[in-house]
Amino acid sequence: MQTTINVAGYDYHVKITGNGAPHWIFFHGFLGNQSDFQTIHPKGTCVYVTLYGFGAHDPVVPAAGFQTKQQVMGLQNLITQLTLQPVNIVGYSMGARLALSLALAAPQLIKHLILESGTPGLADPLARRERQQADAARATQIETTGLAAFVNHWEQLPLFHSQQTAPLPQQQRMHAMRMAHQPINMANSLRYFGTGTMPNQWPNLSQLTPKTTIITGELDHKFTGIGRQMVAAIPMATQITFPATGHNVHFEQPQEYQTVLNQFSKGGTP
Repeated sequence: MQTTINVAGYDYHVKITGNGAPHWIFFHGFLGNQSDFQTIHPKGTCVYVTLYGFGAHDPVVPAAGFQTKQQVMGLQNLITQLTLQPVNIVGYSMGARLALSLALAAPQLIKHLILESGTPGLADPLARRERQQADAARATQIETTGLAAFVNHWEQLPLFHSQQTAPLPQQQRMHAMRMAHQPINMANSLRYFGTGTMPNQWPNLSQLTPKTTIITGELDHKFTGIGRQMVAAIPMATQITFPATGHNVHFEQPQEYQTVLNQFSKGGTP
């Protein structure tokens, strides 16, 4: 079922499949939308959310709405309206950063937090400034050269090299999804919710109460290392690293990924 849920005047586009427990909500990454997780269908009720400002259907939205606090408040309201809580939240990359922020603000809504290739932000002030500058430059690139040129550059980043081994139709689907956005919204997402702009959540990880699983790909050395550091800081956390897999684990290993989620729903550990 495809529907919209209005939160403070903004229509979130969501797709709901399945029925019954457990209840899953999926948060996509940057340049994604609700179809990012379209191949992942664990047992139960699945809610695939197109996040604030993303998707071809969205008009140009207020830039301030991309700020962490605003997005978290909107998603709290969204989950409350769905009346499915407590939920299992699965967030990928940017969506993992948002899911983590939501879990710290409203832990009562979450049963199990699954963070795929995510980060709690940057603790070092110099690293934060450098990342803010880099994301500002990327935002300007989108505005000056267009989304198509930016996406072509984005897809060549070393972080995504392993995706080039996927079947061509799968790569084409990913490319089409990345292109289906309002350019100014993508620029403002980078400016207001980039890794250097989001709050540094490292000091808050010890306060995270939901059960947490960190998922990373073996070939993504950076985020696998970040994942290990997160597990050491979070009270109830484990890490699963998929072999021969890069940054976007659910894209590269959808069947194995879904199997892991279904094992969670049975109360087991893969």
